[in-house]
Amino acid sequence: MRRATITTTHGDEDAAMRVAASLAPDNTAEMTTCVDGDAVVTTVTRERTGGLRSTVDDYVVNCRVAARLGGGESEAERSTAQTDDTPDTDTNT
Repeated sequence: MRRATITTTHGDEDAAMRVAASLAPDNTAEMTTCVDGDAVVTTVTRERTGGLRSTVDDYVVNCRVAARLGGGESEAERSTAQTDDTPDTDTNT
């Protein structure tokens, strides 16, 4: 299993809740999203590295749009992404 966690901050909890609510319809079964204060934290788990990369890429685009439309994205918005350190042995990405 491959896993990535994306954390974005949105200024305050209300903005983070609006962003998370905007993202929810596009989340797949392999995604969990929660609000922690002013942060939206999403974890994506996929079997293959290629699928993880595609899902995270789609999520980041959706998150930027959601932040611009509903929740206080600014030049100071910060995001972090963490992936687990499981060696990639999947050659069919």
